[in-house]
Amino acid sequence: MDLRILVVATPVLLALGWAAFNIGRAAIGQLQVAIKQYKTNQAS
Repeated sequence: MDLRILVVATPVLLALGWAAFNIGRAAIGQLQVAIKQYKTNQAS
């Protein structure tokens, strides 16, 4: 395996992982709020 591929791919994969981590956290937070609002509306 050529080392240049690893040198180029590593920062790209790190950036994609970091973006997925941040977007995933926001998505889970929104999902939790939506579930809480759904449960509140069902109780009424």
